Amino acid sequence: MPNGAQALMKTLVDAGVTVCFSNPGTSEMHFVAALDTAPEMRAVLTLFEGVATGAADGYARMAGKPAATLLHLGCGLGNGLANLHNARKGRVPIVNIVGDHATYHVKYDAQLQSDIETVARNVSSWVRTSQSTEALCRDAVEAVEASMGLPGQVATLILPADVSWSEGGVPMPPPQIKPAQPAADDTIAAVARALQGGGKKAFLLGGHALRKSALMAVGRIAAQTGATLFAEVFPTRMERGAGLPHVERIAYLAELASVQLAGFDHLILVDAKAPVSFFAYPGKKSYLVPDSCQVHELSSMTQDALGSLEKLSRQLGVDGVMPALQAPVRPDRPKGKLTAEKVCKAIGHLLPEHAIIVDEAQTSGVLLPSYTAGAPHHDVLTLTGGAIGQGLPTAVGAAIACPDRQVVALAGDGSAMYTIQALWTMAREKLNVVSIVFNNRSYSILNVELQRVGAVGAGEKAKSQLDLSNPHLDFVQMSQSMGVPATRATTTDEFVAALEHALRTPGPHLIEAVVPSAVAGLKLRLLPHVLKSLSNLPQPIAKAIKRGIAP
Repeated sequence: MPNGAQALMKTLVDAGVTVCFSNPGTSEMHFVAALDTAPEMRAVLTLFEGVATGAADGYARMAGKPAATLLHLGCGLGNGLANLHNARKGRVPIVNIVGDHATYHVKYDAQLQSDIETVARNVSSWVRTSQSTEALCRDAVEAVEASMGLPGQVATLILPADVSWSEGGVPMPPPQIKPAQPAADDTIAAVARALQGGGKKAFLLGGHALRKSALMAVGRIAAQTGATLFAEVFPTRMERGAGLPHVERIAYLAELASVQLAGFDHLILVDAKAPVSFFAYPGKKSYLVPDSCQVHELSSMTQDALGSLEKLSRQLGVDGVMPALQAPVRPDRPKGKLTAEKVCKAIGHLLPEHAIIVDEAQTSGVLLPSYTAGAPHHDVLTLTGGAIGQGLPTAVGAAIACPDRQVVALAGDGSAMYTIQALWTMAREKLNVVSIVFNNRSYSILNVELQRVGAVGAGEKAKSQLDLSNPHLDFVQMSQSMGVPATRATTTDEFVAALEHALRTPGPHLIEAVVPSAVAGLKLRLLPHVLKSLSNLPQPIAKAIKRGIAP
């Protein structure tokens, strides 16, 4: 009879969980040994728990099913918490397995003993400590089921060492995932009336509404009704490019988002929440929908977004309408001084078809959407929960889920340092990931926020907390030390040549782009005043300013 770990491994594989991102310790050794009993399970070692959890996030976004993690006790879970938070906000399915002390050892309060369930509940809607070997596989099936049902979620299964090593494990058949249902008839009718009535209308799309089939459906509706299409600030996975309807992402800065939403009478939510400011700011609104705008929810996060849109399309009689599609167009090959904008332009110029962009470029990537809008069809994965350090690990998971597709990971220098260990896993697994690090030697986004929040008295000591120039970070040396070939680009020609080489050469590559901060000097000092003035300007002028700051 198999032990608990062996039975658990078979149960996971039979349920379709065939990748495990691990950073194990002593309590997990029987699970580690059981990996050799399941040839279908791919085991991917990471050097930091935040890489394991971020990789599981990226894998699930692209594979459409969960991966497992293997973490060591509460401390290991704590190290991976930030990227589990991002997965939770992105509604991404993950089966998060956390080892624990043997059940009879807990009472001794050993050095690594902690309350794992309390830690896990911060990021998991489903948490359970398996109490016996006989119950373990049933618990695992419930974890898989909980992770995969809409909305997707992190399900944390805590695995005591003796439950893992004891004999008597009984593999269980996979769960039956109930299909999501579309919106009810009365909801469809109410939204149809709003679209057919007067006033300006917009859709706000999130989650599964940003996939190709749903985009084509909502594109037909927009073509018939004149509705504008918006996407969440940070989409979990967004398909875009030539041949798809153009969708404008809501801006990160609340003042710019308010400009985008101004003047609309109806906002229709599809697998998305009404937009709010990321933070509270003195004297500024947190809820960004205009007071005069009526909000309608077409489909919630537990409903079938595509089915709801198709049902609405039939109600409106627009199934035969041709949506407006993004034309194929690329920016010219950039020249001149290397800047963050030139890096984004080069990516748009060279991006291969079916690429996956993992975007954690922060302020350096503001112009990326405009330069890649007409590029060949591609996917974009973004920082759903706002906790930086997601980009490189998410790229690992996306590359393992889609080995035939090119992954391009964009990271700021500060955010890259949170999980730089992901490079080692990219080298070990020989993943086709081009990592581009924007090295502006600054936490540039925080310099912007320091101005926006109106913090009083910030001097040299305060500004030093946002500066990364002493000492300089050398990403080429760090990358090479972990087995990833790397190049430093200080000119535009150097960057374009490095990107061309990386895209045509299999395996992982890193390009360190040494660029000035995209928002610095006079622009940084003026930005808060410009943002503050937007609400008092005529809408055409405010929208023009918004396009200049964040197209």
